Amino acid sequence: MSRRTGQRGYIERSGKWWFVRWWMDVPEQEKRRHMRERICPISGPGCLSKSEQQRRAREIIAASGADTEEYFNKVAKKGGGLTFREQAKWWLNHVQGRRRKPIALSTLELWDGCLNNWINPNIGEVPLSEVNNAVLKSLVAKMVDGGLSPKSIDTYSQVVKMVVASAVNDEGEEIYPRKWNHEFIDMPIVEEEKQNTPTFSSEVMTGLASWKKKRERMIFILCGAAGLRIGEALGIEINKHVSPDFLTISIKQKVHHGRVEQRLKTANGGRQVDLHPAIAALLKEFVGDRKSGFLFCTRKGKPLSPTNIIRRHLHTALKQLNYVNPFNGTHKAGNHAFRRFRNTYLRNYTECPEGLYKYWMGHAGKDMSDLYDKIKEDVVFRRMWAEKCGFGFELRSVVPNVPKCTEEATVQKAA
Repeated sequence: MSRRTGQRGYIERSGKWWFVRWWMDVPEQEKRRHMRERICPISGPGCLSKSEQQRRAREIIAASGADTEEYFNKVAKKGGGLTFREQAKWWLNHVQGRRRKPIALSTLELWDGCLNNWINPNIGEVPLSEVNNAVLKSLVAKMVDGGLSPKSIDTYSQVVKMVVASAVNDEGEEIYPRKWNHEFIDMPIVEEEKQNTPTFSSEVMTGLASWKKKRERMIFILCGAAGLRIGEALGIEINKHVSPDFLTISIKQKVHHGRVEQRLKTANGGRQVDLHPAIAALLKEFVGDRKSGFLFCTRKGKPLSPTNIIRRHLHTALKQLNYVNPFNGTHKAGNHAFRRFRNTYLRNYTECPEGLYKYWMGHAGKDMSDLYDKIKEDVVFRRMWAEKCGFGFELRSVVPNVPKCTEEATVQKAA
């Protein structure tokens, strides 16, 4: 409404007349319409001076009602105006194609899920102009009753705020500016120490490094020893990202839902991770004679599914190891626990330079000292520290599974 008050109009000459132009809300339309009306002749009887023209222009605009709150409430708010659901649909399409701060596909899927599962079913039909602190307060209450965690509620609320803020006028200013009051909304406080962020102990990592399945065992070892995100690990291609001596892995892409994405999670995600010689030797043995293709792939050469790794292998292995997640009391944990293990180990149990372990982990620097630090360019130094730091767990020998038919054949042959 603040953008619709105090219009002075624009006076222009057309033919033999002076006209005034101004903006007017139109029922059932999102955009306003340019209106025009005569002020006076340019010359002759009825001609007005410049100051009189301006006064007459303000009178015409005032008589139209364009600047009144009553007209705004009648037309812009209740005259079939834009709903939250409609603006959310436009916003999702917009963020996919924008050049400034493009979002990852995983983020888009998260936001789309927030809208479809919780936000649109509850406030989708509310006029966008009416989505305020009171509406968000009712939505938050429903999410609390639905059992969502404080972090999830905070994320979903941010989506609501972004959708409302995305409605702008022709000058790029918000049509419905809001000052969100978390105290009034009763927004749950996110306590970082209570977040579900499990990690593994060295004993658990040692057990996972002995998993019976060769491919998944190598994934566990590599993620634990290098601190890779699972999408980064699954996006590694042998001929493109693994050095000939297997001591360095270049992170340049990731796999999401079976598709390769060049865009990593953060700007610092693109990096080179140096491996301990023992890990490099295992990796070389795992690759064997292969010269190209994904490091971890299916029989048809396609990237693996992170979900299958978790459900079919990681959770089963953790259950056998009697692992208990301190945050949910179960044996289940996600692939990100490997990354937390590596970060914890480097930070607390080694003397690794801070700039180096931040680089290996792909973490952003905090100040100019981090920006000036060129430790990442010294490959010899990095590899020296990779060997010196170690990897924090044991590599036990794994007894290969022998098929029963082979065992029976061996017994018969011995008899």
